[in-house]
Amino acid sequence: MSSMVSSAAQPDPASPYGEGLSTAADPTLREIERRVLWLATRMIDHANARQDVELKVGGHQASSASAVSIMTALWFSHLRSEDKVAVKPHASPVYHAIKYLTGELDRRYLTELRAMNGLQAYPSRTKDPDVEDFSTGSVGLGAVAPLFAAGVGRYVSSHFHSTPRRRFVAIVGDAELDEGNVWEAISDSSLSGLGNVMLIVDFNRQSLDRVVPGMQARKLQSFFTEAGWHVVEAKYGRQLQGWFGRPGGEHLRRRIDEMSNEEYQSLFAYDGEVLRERFFAGSSPQVRKLLGDTSDDDLASLLRDLGGHDLDELIAAYRECDSVSDRPSVVFAYTIKGWGLPIAGDPLNHSALLTSDQIAALRREVGLTEEDEWDRFDLGSDAGKLCESIGRTVNNTPVPPRPTFPQPAASGAPLSGTVSTQEAFGRILVRLGRVEGLGDRIVTASPDVAISTNLGAWINDKGVFAPTALPRSLDEGRLLRWEPGPSGQHIELGISEMNLFLLLGQLGLSHEHHGETLLPIGTVYDPFVLRGLDALIYALYNGGRFVVVGTPSGITLAPEGGAHQSTITPSVALELPGIVAYEPCYALALDWILCRGLAALTDEGGESLYCRLSTRVVDQAPFEEARTRYGDMSLQDAVIEGGYRLREPGHGQRVVMFASGPVIPEVLEAATLLEDEGVSATVIDVTSLDRLYREWKGMLDRATRHAIHPAGSVTHLHKLLTGIERRAPLLTVHDAASHSMAWLGSVFGQTTVSIGVDTFGESGTIPELYSKHGMLPEQIVNAALVSTSLGED
Repeated sequence: MSSMVSSAAQPDPASPYGEGLSTAADPTLREIERRVLWLATRMIDHANARQDVELKVGGHQASSASAVSIMTALWFSHLRSEDKVAVKPHASPVYHAIKYLTGELDRRYLTELRAMNGLQAYPSRTKDPDVEDFSTGSVGLGAVAPLFAAGVGRYVSSHFHSTPRRRFVAIVGDAELDEGNVWEAISDSSLSGLGNVMLIVDFNRQSLDRVVPGMQARKLQSFFTEAGWHVVEAKYGRQLQGWFGRPGGEHLRRRIDEMSNEEYQSLFAYDGEVLRERFFAGSSPQVRKLLGDTSDDDLASLLRDLGGHDLDELIAAYRECDSVSDRPSVVFAYTIKGWGLPIAGDPLNHSALLTSDQIAALRREVGLTEEDEWDRFDLGSDAGKLCESIGRTVNNTPVPPRPTFPQPAASGAPLSGTVSTQEAFGRILVRLGRVEGLGDRIVTASPDVAISTNLGAWINDKGVFAPTALPRSLDEGRLLRWEPGPSGQHIELGISEMNLFLLLGQLGLSHEHHGETLLPIGTVYDPFVLRGLDALIYALYNGGRFVVVGTPSGITLAPEGGAHQSTITPSVALELPGIVAYEPCYALALDWILCRGLAALTDEGGESLYCRLSTRVVDQAPFEEARTRYGDMSLQDAVIEGGYRLREPGHGQRVVMFASGPVIPEVLEAATLLEDEGVSATVIDVTSLDRLYREWKGMLDRATRHAIHPAGSVTHLHKLLTGIERRAPLLTVHDAASHSMAWLGSVFGQTTVSIGVDTFGESGTIPELYSKHGMLPEQIVNAALVSTSLGED
């Protein structure tokens, strides 16, 4: 139980924050606190008692109970209407109970926890009816999402208008601090100085399976201090603090401070004489003398009087954080897991559920019956009036639709000749940044790879963001002008892909949180998309909209070696909802994709965009030939829909070749060689496997659900292949895992050979690596010939 930070400061009676606070908690707040505990506990109990469940529904009665006081003090004595809060995942029933009492949640949802179309297991801003701010399902991510949201707010204020002093609060379990992404976030210099952020740690010293030995409060608090945070501790309640102030009280404090977590937690299982014996067994004579005349009930209450369950102490801690404006704050609120329940402090109480008899006893304790157990407070009561008042001011209000911005079909950047998609991306972005009404909405971010992902020209044009102007970091005359200041439109992070995706997610929610729409673009080395995958999924699940540019990608990166050569990112992108993935070979195709993708960020039902790019320079002439055949409008539509016919077949035996990205030149050369073998090749440039798959799968889903035959349905794949081509052998070529394109053969039941990268890469030249993986033109020819023979008897 030892630590180093002093308890929260006492409220100043002369300040507006001190009004109404006393040495004893407001009885109205205590009444609400008990009702919140009851509703949260009963919701979980009812969910597990439903007759229509086949499996254990689960829930976290103990984890919810430990956060009840923290959240009661926060909602009913601290929050303002503009504040944003992330709730500890396992405390979602507490949140819903509060939202019900304040009038935002319909009563029917209380009996639909973890049910289809009911309340989610963990707070979800896209699926719950009352969660507006943050989803917190993946531990550690919701803990720092408000920090990134506050950073976005600072950016918005610097670029558009001064926003209200909106406070961002995260309630987290202490075990969440085991997640490395938390420490990556709090130490990033781009997020320093955010005085409107408060992290509240529900410090119950238990994880899922055990009492955590030596939770090391001192070490955790020092981490925050060294990262520039203000640390506040709500360790002991006012009752216990009063005893510490009595003669001999310092011995009582030392006894509790020096107890191990395991010993302290074990006391919660006992009452009466047994508790007295166990506590006094390791106590000094001064402690036994000090407490010798206390009753058994008073002793039990005293030993459980932690700051995280003392409303006055919590409110004072929150107010102290408010008084610090130059850095973020963290409150360590010491709590009891299972507080107020018969399972309090049990090392295995994480998934424990109260019995029916225990639920009945709790119901009686809070003064309810089975007839009124789900009721709100009477509006004429003090508790009812307070709940109604909070509901008017703190509950969510509808967010208006996102505005649209002038969006060209193409940037007009020079993209002819020989160019890589990565180089083209930099040119396109600079041109889009100069479009009036659009360019000021674009903001880029990168985890220390801005230059190597081709953002240099953009940075020269738009600058690097910092809340205050900083000295130039590079000498005059350099090609790159790195001048951080409030007008900059690039946010540079440290080397943390988790931070990148957490930031992109919050930039993509700027309209909802700050009333200003941003168009975020993040760049990252493509193989390291996987480093931040959890945060990327979190950002998409939250409904954030943004553009991800993964570059450079694949073994085409060549000399960089296997550690920097991505292979499975196309498959990951294909399977992620909320984001559509593209991998163009040609620069103008990328231009069209980016312009359409930025427009989708503000469309109703729009999605995020992921572009997988390459540093390999490619001759743009074949694309220009396709433009001549298609015409710009038709070709642009085909590119966006997922692919187009890059090469038409000649005469003879047919083979169809699908390919993406920088391997297209080899495929085109192979098609020419195949003509000499008497085989006629159609080449399809697949710009988006994602779009092709979704449309095809959607067709099958509709047919399945409505019991109709899919014959006659027309998808883009149907448009790409003619009748005879749908029976021809199919070859796929991709600088990625061969499986990513292999599904294409199942669309029309074609014999399929798939070429790709199915081992870890290594250093070498492009021809050497392509040779190893069968992607040189002569090897592609052999694979095509094999595909033509597989269907023969």
